[in-house]
Amino acid sequence: MAGKPFSFGTDRWDPTHRFETSWLLSPWVLFLFRALFSLYAFFTTIFISVWNCEFSPIGCLESEERFSYFTVLTFWGLGFYFLVAAVHTFTYARSGVPLLDRFPRPLQALHSAFYSTVVTYPFIVTIVYWGVLYTGPWFPVVFDGWSNISQHMLNSVFALFEIIFPRTDPMPPVHMLWLILVLALYLAVAYITHARWGFYPYSFLDPSKQHAFVAAYVFGIAIGALIVFGVVYGLIALRKWITETKLGKHGKFAKQSPRRIGADEEEMVDDQIPYRTILEE
Repeated sequence: MAGKPFSFGTDRWDPTHRFETSWLLSPWVLFLFRALFSLYAFFTTIFISVWNCEFSPIGCLESEERFSYFTVLTFWGLGFYFLVAAVHTFTYARSGVPLLDRFPRPLQALHSAFYSTVVTYPFIVTIVYWGVLYTGPWFPVVFDGWSNISQHMLNSVFALFEIIFPRTDPMPPVHMLWLILVLALYLAVAYITHARWGFYPYSFLDPSKQHAFVAAYVFGIAIGALIVFGVVYGLIALRKWITETKLGKHGKFAKQSPRRIGADEEEMVDDQIPYRTILEE
């Protein structure tokens, strides 16, 4: 795949439903967590927008400007990912066949790429905010403290959940290209924001203040994204090794999972374990 960044792959899609199952949680419990995370993300973003309309000195204009921030866009992304993941997990728990399995291959590949973004971008947001942007003191207004903890701290907690509990495989390395491309597209959004609203979402993107250091910040964040991707890749591989190889926990599956028949029944998948054995574990 590294040599074919536009290929969706031809191998069988997720034969043991790693995107919808956990090594520890049942499919129904995994669905519940994902649904709750989605609800919290949407509630938070909508509540903040309504609050700004009511109490901000510039009214709803502040809520409109929020869509220029990478933090806000990635938090919306978390909400939509957990919503979609919850739907797929629910359909799998209910019938044994997730809705994702019925999608065309390009959408399945995009779901995999979506997963890569939600386990990578939140850590970049958290690191940049608390390491570069936050200067203190702590927020004197409770609302400000809650909104910043939700968007700049809980976002990484949600990402950690997706790293630790589902049975997902390490992300395809080709996804690094798309992560960098999305960051580059956001850079364009930042400068469109300046042209439209007259401000930069982040001060380190302002060439009138940072001058040549803007390029250093941009390349630094891009390199940081690749480092975060590598760390997450390693964490997922480590989780898979500990839970499956060392502990023998190959997953909790829906009771309705259809058993494959014929040649597929004896096909060896995922650490050389027969598909029937996995389903019956």
